Amino acid sequence: MIVLQANGITKRFPGVLALDKVDLAVNSGEAHCVVGENGAGKSTLVKVLTGLYRADEGTVSIGGTAVHHGDPAFRAVAYVPQELNLFGHMTVAENLFLPFDQSGVRSPIFSRRRCEQQALAYLDKLQMRASPGDEVNEIPVAEQQLLQVARALANDKFQVLILDEPTASLTKPEVDRLFTVIDLLRREGKAIVFITHKLEEVFRLNDVVTVLRNGQLAGHSRVDQVSVDWIIKRMTGKEVDLEQVYRPTKPPGKTLLEVRGLAGVRFQDVGFSLREGEILGFAGLVGAGRTEIMQTIFGYLPQKRGEVRFLGEPWRFRDPSYAIRKGLLYLSEERKAQGIFAHLSVQDNVCSLLLKQVSRAGVLDSSKERAKTRSVIEGYNVRARSGEQEIEFLSGGNQQKVLIGRTMEASPRVLFLDEPTRGIDVKAKDEIYALMKRIAEEQRVGIVLISSELEELLKCANRIITIYHGQIHGELQANQLTMERVLSSVIGIGEQPAPPARA
Repeated sequence: MIVLQANGITKRFPGVLALDKVDLAVNSGEAHCVVGENGAGKSTLVKVLTGLYRADEGTVSIGGTAVHHGDPAFRAVAYVPQELNLFGHMTVAENLFLPFDQSGVRSPIFSRRRCEQQALAYLDKLQMRASPGDEVNEIPVAEQQLLQVARALANDKFQVLILDEPTASLTKPEVDRLFTVIDLLRREGKAIVFITHKLEEVFRLNDVVTVLRNGQLAGHSRVDQVSVDWIIKRMTGKEVDLEQVYRPTKPPGKTLLEVRGLAGVRFQDVGFSLREGEILGFAGLVGAGRTEIMQTIFGYLPQKRGEVRFLGEPWRFRDPSYAIRKGLLYLSEERKAQGIFAHLSVQDNVCSLLLKQVSRAGVLDSSKERAKTRSVIEGYNVRARSGEQEIEFLSGGNQQKVLIGRTMEASPRVLFLDEPTRGIDVKAKDEIYALMKRIAEEQRVGIVLISSELEELLKCANRIITIYHGQIHGELQANQLTMERVLSSVIGIGEQPAPPARA
């Protein structure tokens, strides 16, 4: 039975046709995957399906009845956004049941104890480690993402669950837990709309797939009747080489960074080196300590013990501004929260890190600002109408290219990239990979790549260090890199290859 249907949906914005006569039908007990490049119209379609946007043309029906913008019937559609949208200083239980009138917590007098007791069932369903009374800011990003899923399940009216890139911050065990819940919901007759860039997830759900391209319906099929190549061709309009490797091929140069016996928040006794022109991958489960290691060196988190040498000189653990001045830059996995200034233009975002380069006697020089912005747009193939366009209206891949271009204009020697392709489609990923290779080979920057996607590390890294429970478990050279060896090391089993001699 069709529970959610969109017919001929068209949505226009100034100068942009975001959706052009798109149809979608979702059946109860079905997992309906929606795929497409960034900018294909997926987010706009979701906002129409949840009643956030009013379609310019076309209709949306829930349970066979047409609904309109603002209709209470949209409560039957629960939505989990890709970006975290939680109240950080409130507890897990409070976040779970907000708004209280749409969950099982209904009482003239709020009882924290009852709220926390009722939360346990939802946390257990997703096998979350967080407790109901934990403050959200204190739990890992992966747990926060699972909390958003749990919050959607707490909506007592939902018949359709829309998940927008739900696995972007999750590792394999957490993904497995999520898919177990999805299977359970399907058996209960709930409909799932699953938006993803990870095509292996489409085939794991093995139900229905709809492909969008440039705001139009480019393909629709049962999953068991199509291939990966079929989906990619409809997403991009051309074939994409999934076997392409982006490891730098030029021999690495001198040692840039030496880390010895470093300990900090969630990690201890970490040592590694990074050389000019290489990409050093860091693999590990979410919460293993990968991000915390880099944020400690960058000056964002406190150092407990150990030492770092940068270009042969002792490193001072101070603050991010010190690291930036020295030539070490960090791009956070939280692109929207910690990378871009969403409501500012591309030009403002580019120049925010380059104030000295675009000013004269302390006054901004508009011609220099435009020149720098043009350099980034052209040099990094950013698809934007102009430097004046607000960056929030660019696709995720183009936002990331702006951040990388801005960073490279600051002439770093070392670049920490934390989940750089999170929430980015397959074509944009290849563009980011090619940029990393070019930066390493041509500008001799040493890159540390933190990624939860093992395929990404295998494509790009010259070496991979695996982190398990805050410690280095293994170090694999390019000729040792296989999915099986890296995965075994990530989960703390298998032989630990002896690390090579330090430069």
